[in-house]
Amino acid sequence: MVGEAFTPQEIRYLQLLRKQYRTIQEASAEVAHLRAVLRLPKGTEHFLSDLHGEHAAFLHILHNASGVIKRKINDLYANLLSTHERDMLSTLIYYPDEKLALLKKQGVVTQEWYRLTIYRLLEVCRMCSVKYTRKRVRDAMPREMGALMEELLLSDGTPDKEGYYREVMQSILETGQSDAMIIALSRVIQALAIDRLHIIGDIFDRGPRADLIMDALLNYHQVDVQWGNHDIAWMGAAALCEACIAQVIVTSVKYGNLETLEVGYGISLRPLSTLAAACYADDPCEAFLPRDNGEALHEDEMELARMHKAAAILQFKLEGQLLARHPEYGMENRRLLHRIDFEKRTVEVDGTVYPLRSCRFPTVDPEDPYALTPLERDVMDRLTMEFAHSEKLQRHAQFLYSAGGMYLRCNGNLLYHGCIPMEEDGEFAPLPVPGAACGRTGIDAADRMARQGYFLPLGQRERRDGQDFLWYLGSGPNSPLFGKDKMATFERYFIADRAAHTENKNPYYEYQNDEATALRILREFGLNETGFIINGHVPVKLGQGESPIKAGGRLLVIDGGLSRAYQPVTGIAGYTLIFTSHELNLVAHQPFESTASAISAEQDIHSVQSLVKQMPRRLLIADTDEGDALRDRIDDLMRLISAYRSGVIKEARG
Repeated sequence: MVGEAFTPQEIRYLQLLRKQYRTIQEASAEVAHLRAVLRLPKGTEHFLSDLHGEHAAFLHILHNASGVIKRKINDLYANLLSTHERDMLSTLIYYPDEKLALLKKQGVVTQEWYRLTIYRLLEVCRMCSVKYTRKRVRDAMPREMGALMEELLLSDGTPDKEGYYREVMQSILETGQSDAMIIALSRVIQALAIDRLHIIGDIFDRGPRADLIMDALLNYHQVDVQWGNHDIAWMGAAALCEACIAQVIVTSVKYGNLETLEVGYGISLRPLSTLAAACYADDPCEAFLPRDNGEALHEDEMELARMHKAAAILQFKLEGQLLARHPEYGMENRRLLHRIDFEKRTVEVDGTVYPLRSCRFPTVDPEDPYALTPLERDVMDRLTMEFAHSEKLQRHAQFLYSAGGMYLRCNGNLLYHGCIPMEEDGEFAPLPVPGAACGRTGIDAADRMARQGYFLPLGQRERRDGQDFLWYLGSGPNSPLFGKDKMATFERYFIADRAAHTENKNPYYEYQNDEATALRILREFGLNETGFIINGHVPVKLGQGESPIKAGGRLLVIDGGLSRAYQPVTGIAGYTLIFTSHELNLVAHQPFESTASAISAEQDIHSVQSLVKQMPRRLLIADTDEGDALRDRIDDLMRLISAYRSGVIKEARG
């Protein structure tokens, strides 16, 4: 209105907005569009946790959207198609290229099959697209087929256009575009079945190909990652923290899994192999034989065991150096090499003296136990260069920084991987960050330090401190990502007494089933008591009677054991969470056999869905964080319209 006041800062902002909306008419049209979007149903959110390199199972769950696509097919065709026909259609959507090739070999594919299949895929796609704007659906379509696909999706079945759509379908068949249309429709269905994907940490380690999971996440339409302790170790390695480099190598060799390092990231372990051959050739390395994670072990188990021990000693030395630089971590008791009595073949841990299973430490100088030998120094320099120059690893690390963080507040829920560190009395524990902050303030400071460890220039003191802190986040006693008082790696290798192997969980896990604590955590992060905490990290031992639903239903743990190493303990193969506009559902999955079985035998992962919360009414975009952002945008546009009308800013023409 005339005479309405605009601050100089606001005018500068509105002048920038004017470049997008040049006239009152354009701004008004966008306001109308955004107000309409607010009335659309909330998009479906998909939550997964603790993937641990199990790329085949992860990709299958991603393709089938934790059963969402199968349920839509059943809703459409339960009374029209047989179970076999519905399973075949589902598998075609999950793996369109591979399933098409197999069906052709089996002689199933005919012109009539193409016609029926494309029609059915269009119906499924139409069902998935109803809650989205036309632009959102169009953006999910491939550029080369988008216009044609859009025409078919908009078919309303009226007699006036029946001949038109029949001719479009016939042309697809006659011009040999049927395969391309089936593949494109299948991928659009996958993209529309889930609006946003949340990964609650631990993409890396144990399973064979974490890098393939990262490739899929990089190409996903909307995804965020809450860092896990295994992820942060790889991020630290990409940031060139030597202790983290040694740690990820130890973990890879321990599980007999070198594919992610060598095949995925092109990092050669030849320098480590040379060190192992030179220093541990006559060492039996009994405690360092690789674990069987269900995959074929390396062809030479003894070579792998020697590499494992060589990397572990490097890790203990580098961690000892790091901890000497940071007394504020309170981890002096984890510097163990100088506590070894080489004559008595014992080591002192937390005031107790234990006999050593082996006292073969050929590279450890008792007078200076944390110093690297010249050969070890050369190996670390070469490995550091390998990590620095792995383009794919660096690209993946940058993605984890840009799409990830220590926690996320999303649509009223709080997402984090590990814990909110606590004291025995339930108070929030301080983190070793400036000001020794705790709770949300401490975790925000930890997030900033993790970023400075990667992004600040090499050589700066703050960069070095950030690199070291990345290691702390993976192993430190008050790390929100780790959640234990220590990582007893040394003890498990060298001490037979299992009492020394104990790793005590943070008191958070004693309070994890306490509803009052969960509500206090939600308030600490600025959320109200209607929200949920969605947590990963610790596998739910369903076979031992544990429940993933804790704290009076306020806290959901969705690490159910996707990693094969956990499945004998958990009794299942992972939990996922689906948050639709109608309800919040927890989905328990049975083990995934193989991609080949899924394609050839149409074996889907058997999943059981449990209702966590039925919404009192269907949620709209207006009820979400996106809705808050859209309302802010509407307010800005209304101010721009006022500025145009009052003459403060002139409309742009031409």
